Amino acid sequence: MPRRIILHPGFHKTGTTTLQATLRENRVALKKHAALRLRWHLRDVVAAARGYSTDRDPLTLIKAQTRFASMVNELPGMPRRTLIISAEELSGHMPGRGDLQDYSAAPVLLYAYWEVLKTRFPQANIMIYLTTRTPRDWMVSAHWEHVKSSSMTMDLDAFCARYPKAAALDDMVSEIASRVPVPVHAHPLEACRDLALGPADPLFDLCDLPADVRASLQPVHPANQRLGADVLNAMIDVNRKISDPAARKAAKQAILTEAQET
Repeated sequence: MPRRIILHPGFHKTGTTTLQATLRENRVALKKHAALRLRWHLRDVVAAARGYSTDRDPLTLIKAQTRFASMVNELPGMPRRTLIISAEELSGHMPGRGDLQDYSAAPVLLYAYWEVLKTRFPQANIMIYLTTRTPRDWMVSAHWEHVKSSSMTMDLDAFCARYPKAAALDDMVSEIASRVPVPVHAHPLEACRDLALGPADPLFDLCDLPADVRASLQPVHPANQRLGADVLNAMIDVNRKISDPAARKAAKQAILTEAQET
């Protein structure tokens, strides 16, 4: 049984990809001290979590909890280690998708996961770790991501006007802390920029790693960074002009590839 469980369910666009890449890069060094379950281990769970965030159907919530329980029940023995579960979509879809205004599904989903973990590992110390970001920076980054990965044609101002509550991450941290009976830790991305391991550093602070292991961990380059406004505007133009999904995706990928090569 793990002695500690850290559930990291986001939020999106707060350094989560870099954090998960850091965990993956250091998995050998961490192996004796931490077991990892990352996004690619949780595909069925996050599919149901995304569904619940948009339809709020109680049956979809049960599906997310049941799939999470199946994942937990299949875990190998990990005596005295820390179990780290990290996937931003455990909180559902990123706000800004259709009518999805905010992360209000997250407290419900996290309570469901907590019930599973408490039942399976009643003696473990369970906690939640959330990465956050200032509202304006989050809105800019979320808008970029939606333009890149969907058919969104709104400019940033229109996006902010349509989803005014989406970036209230600190409020959502408080809401989660009030509704899920575990310690909730949060750290803003802006405070991680000078840390040796970036947004993964505050997570490792919670793991109680031996000093020599902590000193051996290697950083990774920041992942999934957005490019300039010209690239964003070019992709918005593609979304407005090309209706075929495959052609639209190919055109945007060509824009990104060219921008990354220059």
